[in-house]
Amino acid sequence: MRKGLSWFNVSSIALGFAFLYIPIILLVIYSFNASRMVTVWAGFSTHWYWQLFQNQQLLDAAWVTLRVAFLTATVATVLGTLAAITLTRYGRFTGRTLFSGMVYAPLVMPEVITGLSLLLLFVAIGLDRGFWTITLAHITFTLCFVSVVVQSRLVTFDRSLEEAALDLGCPPFKTFFVVTLPIILPAVISGWMLAFTLSLDDLVIASFTTGPGATTLPMRIYSQVRLGVTPEINAACTILIAIVTVVVIFVSIMTKRQEIERQKAERMAAAEG
Repeated sequence: MRKGLSWFNVSSIALGFAFLYIPIILLVIYSFNASRMVTVWAGFSTHWYWQLFQNQQLLDAAWVTLRVAFLTATVATVLGTLAAITLTRYGRFTGRTLFSGMVYAPLVMPEVITGLSLLLLFVAIGLDRGFWTITLAHITFTLCFVSVVVQSRLVTFDRSLEEAALDLGCPPFKTFFVVTLPIILPAVISGWMLAFTLSLDDLVIASFTTGPGATTLPMRIYSQVRLGVTPEINAACTILIAIVTVVVIFVSIMTKRQEIERQKAERMAAAEG
């Protein structure tokens, strides 16, 4: 029996990718349209990018979004990594089921429910809504994604490497940063990138937890799109796509280098042994 992709599989994959990426390509192309009409091509122009950089509301929203995404990704990566280590290394401790359920609940919880519950929490404790409430909300729902990514790497981690370091007198704290962290670093970086992208893209949860002076870029774009799509919106979305693409490429290169260095170190250790 002949093995390989059938014409049906190839067609399905092609149609799926076309459905996903053709609208993005059209958006990027029409961001360079000289016409104010977003569906009528009138020639190549970067006019709307210059107009975008004169739009202070969009620039302020973009700055808020980047700050929220960076803080969210950093804190969620630290907490998610610690949660993954706890679930992987400490076995059946008291309250494990409750702890794992609380960590992974945002994965299956609808964003509307998450946003509404966080809104009620912030109102109940008297916390003014704004930049920090958005950041806390984003940390809450991105932490679980980081934990899943890091835990999947820790499950296959060779504990003998840590045991060898401990036997040689290395303290546990130093062992983690010298032995464990470099090996799981690709997963940690991937978790950070995932948390950054999810925070950058979020609209629903941010809409519930925002306050005066803390409008994110997706919220600003959504509010303007309801009145009609403008070329400035296309330009802003193109810049967002470019930022995410650069981050993905950079993280992929760093992850690949880390993997190559790890494999090289393992081969050297095997050869010396």
